[in-house]
Amino acid sequence: MGRTKKLRGERVHNYFDFIIVGAGSAGCVLANRLSENPEDKVLLIEAGPEDKSALVRMPRGIGKLLNRENKHVWHYEAKKGGNHGREEWLKGKTHGGSSSVNGMVYVRGQPEDYNDWERNGCPGWGWNEIGRCFKSIENHQLGADEVRGNSGLLHIDIHPSGNPLCEATLMAAEQEGIKRVEDINVQSAGQSTGVIGYQTRNIYRGERWSSARAFLHPVKTRKNLTVMSETEVIKINFDGLRAKSLMLKTNSVEEEVFSEKEIILSAGALQTPKLLQLSGVGPSELLKGLNIPVILDSPYVGQNLLEHRGIVLQLQVKAGSLNRSFGGWRLLISVMKYLFSRTGPMTHAAHEICGLIKSSKDIDRADSEIGVGMYSVQVNETGKVEIDKHPGMSWVGYLTRPTSTGHVSITSSDPSKPLQIDANYLNTKTDKERSINLLRTMRRIIQQPALANFVVKETAPGSSFQSDEDLLEAFFEYGTTCFHVAGTCKMGTDARAVVNPNLLVKGLSGLAVVDTSIMPTLPSGNTNGPMMAMALRASEIILERHEPSKGN
Repeated sequence: MGRTKKLRGERVHNYFDFIIVGAGSAGCVLANRLSENPEDKVLLIEAGPEDKSALVRMPRGIGKLLNRENKHVWHYEAKKGGNHGREEWLKGKTHGGSSSVNGMVYVRGQPEDYNDWERNGCPGWGWNEIGRCFKSIENHQLGADEVRGNSGLLHIDIHPSGNPLCEATLMAAEQEGIKRVEDINVQSAGQSTGVIGYQTRNIYRGERWSSARAFLHPVKTRKNLTVMSETEVIKINFDGLRAKSLMLKTNSVEEEVFSEKEIILSAGALQTPKLLQLSGVGPSELLKGLNIPVILDSPYVGQNLLEHRGIVLQLQVKAGSLNRSFGGWRLLISVMKYLFSRTGPMTHAAHEICGLIKSSKDIDRADSEIGVGMYSVQVNETGKVEIDKHPGMSWVGYLTRPTSTGHVSITSSDPSKPLQIDANYLNTKTDKERSINLLRTMRRIIQQPALANFVVKETAPGSSFQSDEDLLEAFFEYGTTCFHVAGTCKMGTDARAVVNPNLLVKGLSGLAVVDTSIMPTLPSGNTNGPMMAMALRASEIILERHEPSKGN
């Protein structure tokens, strides 16, 4: 293990300058940047194993990775809200976190998202700063321009064109008035209409390019960086109101590690509030009820849970589907193509096409995302997800800036006990109305002449779902979590904020949070790309406050 602190002329092995909890999308970026100075000793702790599995590198390995029995994922059960029952949530539990098990969809969000954060109490988090950070991390296939970067560590490419069904989909969107673009992340070109194009992806030469691959692997040999895998953080210890150390458990063996400068929680929007609450930082009523000594009454730890609720609309089509490539002997051919040439359908991201569109034409900017995949699935009698035997395609659509919020809380002082999670999806009038409008908009695109000739029928939710009430119910019956949980340790200056704009937990010292839990609102799209850019920005803020001139 790394060493930092002098004690009677020697260095103690369990003292570090910075300790990062979670080697996910944020943690890998932080480990890279905070260990650049060889004088700073950095410890990175990950609960899961290393990202050595071949399924992690294979983009379409997600079909096997996203399984509750897989050691590379956390498994949770969450209430959908109201009387809509429960569903399964899976999050990455390995080097790279969810960036090692997700669909590799790279969407940055709109500049207005970040400017809204800044206007609402998060100075330093507007587009001027975050846009610069995106450029800094990117190595984009299309090269550099005023918004893209091409000298960063994160490889970004665009799904290749040519599939007739993809082309028909793009033409149909244009017929509906949505602008086709080369890069969906350059949204100014279609600000008034929405944009659609081939999917931007964090894939390089046919392989997943996770946060670990981009930011952690190149620096793992630094002498001042220690990485611990399959190690659980069970508690934060405090000296008064200062976070001083962590209790760890590795193979049932507990040990304590100390921080000289800062402990940074990057464990994700579920594990970070869990660890805070277990350590006595959270709603005092909850903590007292579980016999946890209260270090700080922070009532909004675990509140403001944000998640995208996606509808999965599926079609039977005549041609262009990849379904046959994922079954029987053709699956073997697809895998062999990947193994020997890194080509073929196993190199695709979750979707081949991405659109950032308006749920209705009377709003000022795109408020929804659609992802179109050249495959369709069904659930068999045993509950197993299988590729359809007929040719099909899938459309996933969701509101990108939902106003409904849920919560997460511990249920015991025992870290092994499950969390209580309530997503509270589509609970506001705005979310309900716009979700209904989005599903109607998706159907209008599908009915345009360019695509209509390919479509046999809508297999899910199906033509019987027509009324507003039916369409809203479809989001729960045929919908899904989008794996974009955020907001549970909200950043800001208002009373509901858990973290200040400098990322320190309000009311404490020596403890910061850098993961999707700090997002005040969800960005207009997926969360993985934004989180990596935010982590770069966070590293700048953290390093600046520990400069010698700051007096720390």
